[in-house]
Amino acid sequence: MSDRKRTYVVLLGVPGAGKGTQAKLLEQATGLPQVSTGDIFRYNLKNQTALGVLAKGYMDQGSLVPDDVTIRMVEDRLQMPDCAKGAIMDGFPRNLVQATAFEQMVAPYGGVSVAPLINVEDDETIRRITGRRTCRTCGTVYHLIFNPPLVEGVCDKDGGELYQRDDDYEATVRNRLFVYYKQTAPLVGYFYAKGLLTEVDGSKSIDAVQADLLALVKCK
Repeated sequence: MSDRKRTYVVLLGVPGAGKGTQAKLLEQATGLPQVSTGDIFRYNLKNQTALGVLAKGYMDQGSLVPDDVTIRMVEDRLQMPDCAKGAIMDGFPRNLVQATAFEQMVAPYGGVSVAPLINVEDDETIRRITGRRTCRTCGTVYHLIFNPPLVEGVCDKDGGELYQRDDDYEATVRNRLFVYYKQTAPLVGYFYAKGLLTEVDGSKSIDAVQADLLALVKCK
């Protein structure tokens, strides 16, 4: 094992549980970088890295990017200087194959520190995601209930039109939940069996959830 232990936090939860929001807040509070698979893919595609070109080939064919390509992208990301003390994993691992590979990846640095499960009911998930509205011009995201614009359908910042993205419609959200339960939910049992899972009440306010997560991370 490396003589310097690192902190690796694996955030779990259904789509809409707030993992991205909480990961960003944890990054600000702890200095550990938020490592998002979405960001990693965008970086590799934009910079046309060897892995990005490989991934694009699958995507252009309408195929899923294989686990081994995603795993190699994450491994490269974790070697960057800002990950010297660990990372907050947002959207990875997504299945048992990736989880096993990730554990092997971080084993030299003490392994996974904690895997918080942000618990949110499915109906609440649907309410959260279907209520999102995005500005067509600047991309600012609003919510009809939690963060409504001053004028309905109009962006506060630039007056742009607010619209509902295709992946924010209820039918799409329900399908995302199906995929989650099929592919990602087994990670709950996986990390529970290893004594790393801790449940967090995701129905609380953003600040309250953040306080619970920060307490978990600081005690590791």
